[in-house]
Amino acid sequence: MLNNWVVMPTCLPLVLRRCHTCASERFRANGKFRVNANHKLLDAWLLVLCTSCGETAKLTVLERMHVRSVRPELLDRLHDNDPGLAAELLQDPVVQRRNRIALDWDNAWRLDTGGSDHLDREVSDAIDVSVRFAARIPVRPVRLIAEGCGLSRAEAERLITEGKLVSAVRLSGKLSGDFTFTLKR
Repeated sequence: MLNNWVVMPTCLPLVLRRCHTCASERFRANGKFRVNANHKLLDAWLLVLCTSCGETAKLTVLERMHVRSVRPELLDRLHDNDPGLAAELLQDPVVQRRNRIALDWDNAWRLDTGGSDHLDREVSDAIDVSVRFAARIPVRPVRLIAEGCGLSRAEAERLITEGKLVSAVRLSGKLSGDFTFTLKR
């Protein structure tokens, strides 16, 4: 039987960028946007606040775009300060490169195992699990497996070494895409 786990965001990740005021490197996005029109050209920014001093920084979303080339739905979402749009834009590689930012997902996600308890099974059982990511959250698979199965990370790594925990993907680095694994007990 295949178990389904989902890695879900619980809030927006912190933005890693240097603050010009206090030299802190962490900003919190609150989902607010600023849109500015200059004749027929639009600029739009996602506003982020420094976690240390509260200084506001602007992450460029649109730059000198002709108003007719911007989809009306996008413009409505910008004006409505849509938090879903903020989450989408923070994960957009183009926005990240343009603004020279990275994301810190620590304490901004949770693992939903669907309430399945894997520890009460027989020792001879093999557990097949499909892990799906609701957002591109970079997490170590070993951490997810340990948390989902109620193991320590060291125990999960020992099971990989012994060949009792197998997957088609490398379990040692960070992943942000779906994968499956089998745990043989």
